[in-house]
Amino acid sequence: MLNDEHKILIKEFQSESIERKQLVKQQLELIYRNNWFNLWVPKSLGGLEVDFPQGLQFLKDLAYEDGGFAWTVTLCAGANMFAGFIDPRKAKDIWQNRAICFGGSGKIAGRAEVKEDHYLLTGMWNYATGAPHLTYFTLNAPLMKDGNPLLDANGQSIYKSFFVDKDQVLIHYDWDTFGLECTASHSFSLEKIKVPFDQAFDLVPSAKTLENPLFEIPFMCFAELTLLMNYMGMFDRFLDLLERQYFEKSKDESWRSKHSRTRFKEIDGIRTNFESSYAEIMEFSKLVWDQVENYQELDEQVLENIELKSRELAKWIRLNTAALIPYAGIKGAQRKEEINIVFRNLFTASQHGLLNV
Repeated sequence: MLNDEHKILIKEFQSESIERKQLVKQQLELIYRNNWFNLWVPKSLGGLEVDFPQGLQFLKDLAYEDGGFAWTVTLCAGANMFAGFIDPRKAKDIWQNRAICFGGSGKIAGRAEVKEDHYLLTGMWNYATGAPHLTYFTLNAPLMKDGNPLLDANGQSIYKSFFVDKDQVLIHYDWDTFGLECTASHSFSLEKIKVPFDQAFDLVPSAKTLENPLFEIPFMCFAELTLLMNYMGMFDRFLDLLERQYFEKSKDESWRSKHSRTRFKEIDGIRTNFESSYAEIMEFSKLVWDQVENYQELDEQVLENIELKSRELAKWIRLNTAALIPYAGIKGAQRKEEINIVFRNLFTASQHGLLNV
C-alpha cells in the first residue's frame, strides 16, 4: 500500500507541513488519490475495506515515514470508519465526496438538547485532528430534555455521538505543540446548532448499520491498536536514526573505544524486545480479526491482553525514547534534524489520554 513514490512525497513536504502547522495540499492530494482516509470504509461506499491486520501494518509503515502525517491519517481514517454506524442513506450521499473526512473529539462534553425533530448542540470540544480539512466534525454529548439530563436505568447520563457539517462549526486555532504540529488538532465549538436525528449514532457493534467484520470490533480495541501502530512506527524510525548516528560517531576512535560496544549492545537489546512486542500485538490483532470474520464471539481475554499490552508498550516506548535521546548529541536538539522531529512527535503523541499511563 505504501510505495517508494509515496515515501518520497511524504518526506518532501514534511518540513513545510510542520512550518504551516497543517497538512499541505500535496499531502492531502496523496491521501485522496490513494483513498487512505477511507482505509476502513466498506467498498460499497467507495472505501478500501482493508483487513484489520493489514491496515494496522500500513499505519505503522506510514508512521515510520512521518509521524505527524500518519497520526492525521490514523485519526481521520478512524473517524471515517463511523460510516458503518450512521444512517446508510446519509452515508451513501456523504461518501460521494472523494475528500470526505470525519474527525473530532472522543471527549464527552457540551450538551445535546432533544427537541421535537432535531438536537440542539452547544459546547466546546478539544483536539480535532485535521481540523482545517475536515468535512464533518464528530463529537460526543450528553442528552438533555427540558434542561434536565436524560438518564439510563442505572442513573447514568445518556450520551450520543454526532457528526456536524464543517460550516456549522467554529474552529479555535489553538493547537500549538512542539510535536505533531501538522496534525492541526484544534478545538472547536458549537452554539445552539440544529442537528437532525440522522446525524446522531451509537458507536457500538450492536448499533452498526452496515455489515462488515470490522464493525464487530469494540471501538476501544480498534483505537488502542491503531494509535499503538503510530507509536511503534515512530519508535522504529527513532531507533534507526539513532543507530545511524552511532555508526557516524564510530568513525571517531575515541568514541568507538569508549562507547561503541555498550551503545550498540543496548540498542540491539531494545530492538529485539521491540520486535518481539510488535509480533505479539499483531498476533492479538489477527486473533480478533479471525474471530469477527468468522462471526465468533470475541475472546474477552484477548481484548484484555490488548488493553494491557498496548498501554505497557506505549509507556515502554516513551521511557526508552527519553533514555536514549541524550545519546543523539546536538542533532537530537536541533529542530530541523529528523531525529528531533521524531522525538517531538513521539512525546506529543504520548500525551494522548488513551494510552498515556
